[in-house]
Amino acid sequence: MRPHFRFGAIGALVLSLALAACGNNEAAQGGGGDRAVPVTTEQVRMRPWNDTVQALGTVTARESVTVTAKVSETVTDVHFDSGDRVRAGDPLVTLSGQAQQAQLREAQTAANEATQLFRRQDELAAQQLIARSSLDAQRAARDAANARVAQIRAQLADRVVRAPFSGVLGLRQVSPGALVTPGTAIATLDDIDRVYVDFPVPETALAVLGEGQSLRGTAAAYPGRTFEGVVSTIDSRVDPATRAVTVRGDFANAENLLRPGMLVQIVLSRPEREALVIPEIAIVQVGSRSYVWRVGEDDTATQATVVVGARREGLAEVTEGLVPGDRIVVDGTGKLRPGALIEEGTVSQAEPPAASPVSPADGRDSGPGRAIPATPPAAGASNSDGEQPDEDAAAPQAPAQPEAADRD
Repeated sequence: MRPHFRFGAIGALVLSLALAACGNNEAAQGGGGDRAVPVTTEQVRMRPWNDTVQALGTVTARESVTVTAKVSETVTDVHFDSGDRVRAGDPLVTLSGQAQQAQLREAQTAANEATQLFRRQDELAAQQLIARSSLDAQRAARDAANARVAQIRAQLADRVVRAPFSGVLGLRQVSPGALVTPGTAIATLDDIDRVYVDFPVPETALAVLGEGQSLRGTAAAYPGRTFEGVVSTIDSRVDPATRAVTVRGDFANAENLLRPGMLVQIVLSRPEREALVIPEIAIVQVGSRSYVWRVGEDDTATQATVVVGARREGLAEVTEGLVPGDRIVVDGTGKLRPGALIEEGTVSQAEPPAASPVSPADGRDSGPGRAIPATPPAAGASNSDGEQPDEDAAAPQAPAQPEAADRD
């Protein structure tokens, strides 16, 4: 009977400690309802504000072309390497033109003969020894021979592929001895000293778009680098599928960092105006509803539904729901309830100390509030029947097994 009585006394002690902890916790919760909640507040006021439009744009070169040949011929010489910078008119590729060279010599000989014959007949016509019609016929023969020479020279010129404008060449696609035909890519040529960035803008922003507006661009390839540009052109049509208009920005690119085809994050700044702006963290979003906690003259907090406009850099524009001079809660909104009393303070003051959840057998309250430590029986204390408990029975979290108690 002694072991069973010992276990009953231990159980009664643990139960009493748990009930005391629950009572203290409930009292603490009930007594804190009227206490003011420390929060951070701010007075709403008008500030300078400029809306921004953000979009993803694609870089295009100011001038861009794929260099090709006009005729079918064999490459004899390549005058460039991949990535070279060339000027307008520089030769890039020379094609074989032996047949045209022979035709040119033949045509040149015929043109020289026709010219000499025309000169003789012109002298005879001056002496009225031949008819004027014969002189006119010889003049036509001379002009035709010279035109044939010009034609063959143009064909020879087509055998030399030249740069149509100054720029940077891409990868070389041909080698000496290759047969090229009209449309065969030799290389790409881009003028990227200045580049365009084309990006879509919703049609709702058409009223505030205008040429000359400032642009800022960032690219993933250059973290922390900002590129400055201006709006150069607004497309004349709105895409009926996306309801967006394409805007072209002009960016200086002296270092050739922006390459055609790159993706750029564009920020278009609208003209500055006055707006009601609050910190974004003060806005509480619940589903489709946005509200802030407005502080009354009696320092009580109430919910105020707001309509939020543009957001940027941690700030948000409020178009409806607040007026200048209103006082709102900025930090600490998660602890408020309608009608709660607030006081200006830091959020850390309003956070209760966290209690680690433990089992009730340990004598601690696992719920919110202050944890109540359990006090184990002091060593050497006697139980209710006046006997000295052993070490196993003194620890409530690890009671002795009946077998161990029988051995005592």
